[in-house]
Parts: sequence; C-alpha cells; structure tokens
Amino acid sequence: MRTAAVLLSLVSGAHGFYLPGVNPQSFAEGDVVKLKVNKMTSQKTLLPVDYYRLPFCQPPGGPQMEHENLGEFLAGDRIESSPYRLAMKVDMYCEQVCISNLGRGEMKGVSPNKMVRAIRKNYHNNWIVDNIPAASKVEDDRTVTTRYWQGFPVGFIASDTKKAYVHNHVNIEIQYHVVETDPSKARIVRFTVEPFSIKHEFEASADDDDDAAADQDGAAKPFKVADILNPIDSCNPKLASRDHTKYEMVYARGREPQEAAGRVLFTYDVIWTENKDLHWASRWDVYLSMDNAIPARVHWLSIANSLVIVIVLSAMIAAILVRNLRRDFSRYNQLASDEEKAEDLEEFGWKLVHADVFRPPSFSPLLLSVACGTGAQLLCMTVLTIVFSAMGFLSPANRGALVMAQLLLYVLMGVVAGYVAARMYKTFKGKSWQKATAATAFGFPGVTFGMFLIMNIVALSQGSSDAVPVTTMIVLLVLWFGISTPLVFFGAYFGYKQDAIEFPVNTSSIPRQIPDQPWFMGIPFTLLVGGILPFGACFVELYFIMASVWMDQYYYVFAFLFLVFLILIVTCAEITVLFNYFQLCGENYHWWWRSFCCAGSTGLYVFLYSFAYFKQLEANQLATYVLYFGYMALASLGLFLMTGFVGVSTCLWFNKTIYGSIKID
Repeated sequence: MRTAAVLLSLVSGAHGFYLPGVNPQSFAEGDVVKLKVNKMTSQKTLLPVDYYRLPFCQPPGGPQMEHENLGEFLAGDRIESSPYRLAMKVDMYCEQVCISNLGRGEMKGVSPNKMVRAIRKNYHNNWIVDNIPAASKVEDDRTVTTRYWQGFPVGFIASDTKKAYVHNHVNIEIQYHVVETDPSKARIVRFTVEPFSIKHEFEASADDDDDAAADQDGAAKPFKVADILNPIDSCNPKLASRDHTKYEMVYARGREPQEAAGRVLFTYDVIWTENKDLHWASRWDVYLSMDNAIPARVHWLSIANSLVIVIVLSAMIAAILVRNLRRDFSRYNQLASDEEKAEDLEEFGWKLVHADVFRPPSFSPLLLSVACGTGAQLLCMTVLTIVFSAMGFLSPANRGALVMAQLLLYVLMGVVAGYVAARMYKTFKGKSWQKATAATAFGFPGVTFGMFLIMNIVALSQGSSDAVPVTTMIVLLVLWFGISTPLVFFGAYFGYKQDAIEFPVNTSSIPRQIPDQPWFMGIPFTLLVGGILPFGACFVELYFIMASVWMDQYYYVFAFLFLVFLILIVTCAEITVLFNYFQLCGENYHWWWRSFCCAGSTGLYVFLYSFAYFKQLEANQLATYVLYFGYMALASLGLFLMTGFVGVSTCLWFNKTIYGSIKID
C-alpha cells in the first residue's frame, strides 16, 4: 500500500468500492425487474429451508432455480424466481398474487400446518432485487424501524391469542438513482420490504388461473384472482385516487390480521422513489455497516484491547527474557578462570539441556509433522483470504465468493502443507515418509469431509437447504483428490529434497533425565494461561464473526480483522516463547508438543466460548445442537492447528537463536 489513503480506505471497510467487471444494470421506465427469493433462515433452528417448502404463491410454470456457484451451494443459498411482477418506476396498489391454502387451523391436540410451524420457529424471508437483499421495515404506533439484515419475518405470534398470523401483504419499496450519462434509465440502489397481515375476505374470481400471471414478455400487468369484499383503501378499485398500504389502514378499527390457516389471498404494493444522494456504487454500504448498528469505535476498542495485551506481553518479554538472556549469555560465554576450573562449578539453566533440546519429540514425530503442515496450510489460506477481502476482491455482491475463495485457497495451499510436513519429518529423522505425506493429504481433509458428510445427513433429514446435492459432493471430492492431494505430494517431494533443518548444537545419544517440575510448569496450567491471552485479544471480533455465521448478520470489516489477526499471531508467539524459556530453565527439553499445545489452546477457548454464545440462539432442536457444535468443533480444531504451528515455528527460531549464541564445550 503506497499511500495512507489506501490504508484508510481499507480500515473503513472499502465503502463505495466495486471491482472492475461488476457492471451495474440500468432499467428504462417500464422494464421488467425480477424479484427473486432465497432460502428462509431462523435463529432458532439454524437450519435454512427452501422458500417454496411453504405454500407460498409460485410463478407460472413453477419456480426456476438461478445458476449458482459452489460457494452458494455450500452456504445453503437457493435463489429462485418468484411470482411478484415488478416494472421500473411503475407503482402498484394492492396487486394480487394468488390464493393459497395454508392448511388446517390451530387446535389443541392437532399438529400445526407448515406455515404455523415456520412462524413459531421465527423463520425469515430473504428476497433479492437486482442482486441486493431486502431490508425489513417494521412499524408500530410510535416508531418505524428498518433493519438491513436477516430479511423479514414470515409471520408473527400474537401476544394475546398466542396464535400464528401470516404476513400475506408486503409493501415493496424500491429506491432508484437516475443514470447521469443516460437520464432515460435508472439503477436500483435500495430495496425494502414492509410486511403486513391483512385478513382479506374474498370470493375467487372466475379467471382464477395462475397461467394468466403475465404476458409473453413477462411485463407486469394488473392481475386479479379474487374479489375482495372488505378492501382497505389501497385495495379498493372504486376509489378515484388510492394511497399505498399504510399502518393506519391495516390496524384500523374492525380490521383483523390473517391467521396462518385456510385459504389466504396474497397481495403486495410496489412503491418507487428516486434517491438523488445514493449512488449505485455505494448501495451496499448500509448493509455492510448494518446501518451503523455496530459503530466503528467498537472495533477500534477491540483493537485497543488487543494492543494492551500485546504491550503487556512484550513488556514481560523485555523484562524477563531480554534481561535474563543477556545475563545468561555473559555467564555462559565467559572464559572460566583457573580458580573456577579448580572448583569445577556446575552449570545451571537452559545451557544444561543443549545436548537434548533439539532431540525429536518423544511422542509421535509423524503426527507433529502432519499437524504443523496442516497448520501452515490453514495459516496461509487465512492470511490470503483476509487480505483479498480487505482489498475488496470478495464483494458481497458476488454471493458465495468468500466460501469459494477459502476453499480454493485451502486446496492450492496443499503444496505448503506437504513441504512443511516433509521438512519437519525429515528433521525428526523419520523413515515413513510416504505415511507422513499421505497423513497430511488425507488427515485433516478427511476429518473435515467426514464431519461435513454427517452434518449434511442431519440437514437432509430436516429438509434444510444446507444439505448440498450429490453433484456438489462430487466436486468437493474432485478438488480434494484431483488437486489438493497431488499438490501435497508435490510439496512433500521438494521438502524431502531439502536438507534437514540445521541446529547449532549436536544431540547426544543418551537422553538427559528431566528433574521434577513445579506445578505451574505442568501441562494443565500451561494450556490454561497459554490460550487465555490470545483469546482475550480476539474475542470481540470473534463475537461479530459468529454473529455473521449464525445470526445472518453482515461482517465486512476485514481490515479490522486483519489487524486483530496479526495481534493474535503475535500474542500466540510471545506467550509460547515465554513458557518455552521457563521450561528450558527448568531443564525440561520436551518443548515440541508443549509449544504446539500452548499456542493451540486458543482453539480450545474458542470452543468453550461457543457454549456461552449458543445461549443467544434460542435453539431447542437436537439437529441444531449437532450442526452448531459440530461445525464449531471443526473450526476450533482448525484454529488449534494454525496457532499450534505458529507456536512451534516461533519456539524453533527462538531456541536456534539462543543456543547459537553461546559457546558449547
């Protein structure tokens, strides 16, 4: 980044920035504007379902699936056509869609219909116009609230009757901005839906035929499926001038909401307004900032909190390590006098274990090599993904791009995993290089795919759109076996061709006996303290990331995330080096696995934190528990491997540096 302006644009979240090649779509007056429907989501079940799983109105000829990429399938998106007919700058008043039978009414001892179950599970619709999602507008007697995430609810539960009522009418409010170079055309910059529940008393018209929904070119035309017997003002064609549906009309005296049962008439208004201030390139800003629901100062406070932890750790390292190491270097490197030689003073401290410090780990050097290789692969994938996102390459306008980028970068970084695992395994004087390479290629990906397969079966049993089709599974297997695995073996080939890592001191043939260690140098205490500081440095951003994953909120402050991620890596490295020094001073040279687990324990804290976060989701289904904790366990395992690799590589560099700085007799 050459200038401070570029850095400032990254920190601000790259507002108003679109990549070259993302062309805006302009509409002339009267042009057809397609309204598409996506999956329905719920915070209570965490199981997205297909929109047409409920008895909503369908377009003529049935819904058509949009072409989706691999990332959209893996994210559970199912974008389909809808029967709602929109035309550019053409307002519509109480336009009729269809009459749908929602099923039997709510009665004790009788299973509720699909619509009632969805409403009680707090499902939300997610509609799309011109590639921007619908914001939700909620109105009451005193306030009007617009929310730019999670879509709008399918219905609501009445506080008095406790019955479910469906939102069978929507006000579709669309704002446009006139194209400056061509005033005859305009671009859509805002899409808001205000849902209402209106009990239409009606009689089906003689031409109640869904095939008459639109003419051959798909243009919007007045469409009638029923005669409304108790119309509100916006639905009364006898009025000389009609207003759009308002809160006062819906909740006027004598009006009732529509129960989610029986034959229901679905209607909608379309309201077009010009917005001269909002340009097309900036139309995503309000979504990404969630209308400033989370101020930027919250992220800055998170970074300040993280920096305090780093500064405290750095001060401890400066006060303890630097001072003690300088004293150790001067003592170990000074020439002994004749008197000292006569007294044969015994050495103490970390120099005593110089002949054992680089001894291969006593427990499974192969497993440690594989874990470090996988951790290096995940670290490279994470850094590249965050950098590309902060630069604006992974725009939310391109749905599924973030998931696709993570998947492809992980596959391509297989060469890094193979190289690191092979180099470390050769350093440990391992002989089963084929087993080590195969374990790197199939170990973590196998665990991930197996977990994903189980989660997919659970989602399939619940009828969720999270369940990916067989063809997508085949694509994932091709990426794994056809690209990732060969790249792992390719990297391992060069890793084994390289010389083993050179150490500044030789290793003795007889291991040194390790004295008894104090309780605070035991594994439990090391893991407890080693993970709490890195977790404390990143838990605020972790909260927002989990909200975007599980609560359908937007997260696009990747510049903040990049800074916090760097602080996380530095914190893991510093705390691990500190414990490593104390361990060597206690004449304990088993630092390989200890350093890996010390830094990796951050992943354990993330998994424990997921239990506390789960309370916010109000989930009460077994499938939800399985999906949530299954995926959080997988994410925590990945973080454990990634931070563990950081701990091992940092301690390896530290030990090589200090033992290369002293004289060994």
